[in-house]
Amino acid sequence: MVGTYFMRVAVLLAAAAVSSASAGAQVAEVSKLSETDLALSFYGAFSERTTGDGIVQSPSNAAGGIVEVRRIVNPLVGYEGTYSFNRANQVYLPTATCGVPCATISAQAVSADAHEVTGDWVASMKILGVRPFALAGAGILLNQPVGGQGNTTSSNKGVFVYGAGLDWGLLPHLGLRLQYRGNVSRAPDLTTVFGSSGAFTHTAEPMIGVYLRL
Repeated sequence: MVGTYFMRVAVLLAAAAVSSASAGAQVAEVSKLSETDLALSFYGAFSERTTGDGIVQSPSNAAGGIVEVRRIVNPLVGYEGTYSFNRANQVYLPTATCGVPCATISAQAVSADAHEVTGDWVASMKILGVRPFALAGAGILLNQPVGGQGNTTSSNKGVFVYGAGLDWGLLPHLGLRLQYRGNVSRAPDLTTVFGSSGAFTHTAEPMIGVYLRL
């Protein structure tokens, strides 16, 4: 009787040990998949010219930088917060005429800075030494004229972000990040003289940078 009791206890303890080991293996596997990193990249910003409401609006190309804090939970679930900055100069040219001989209306150039803050969903998968990823998100684009310019105003617009790229590991916690991001938003209305085209514009941003696994 006593022997049977001890055998039952031993079986229960063995089952508990196996269950605990299995749970530990699952936790370890999830831990392998999940990671957090901090990245700094530099990019070129190439924006489209837009036309609308009697205005041709021409943005200048510029260089910029972006900081990303990214958390990967599993291949389908990841998220990041970003802040980026670049110059965002604009030229506004009216296309309307007065219908009779009249003075030429000059274009207005506005020098400005663009600050962008976004929250993005990220899907990624580690393959050998690289991790390709895709992302989509939204945020706010803050366009601020440089000081000392008359007839200008700040312009804040919502922005949709999408992109793809890959992380290439060079050291255990350090690597190279190559990516392309695209921004879609309404053209900024930085001048109080003409207004803006009011049209949606697309900005292409090819990037290269480094990431640090935390």
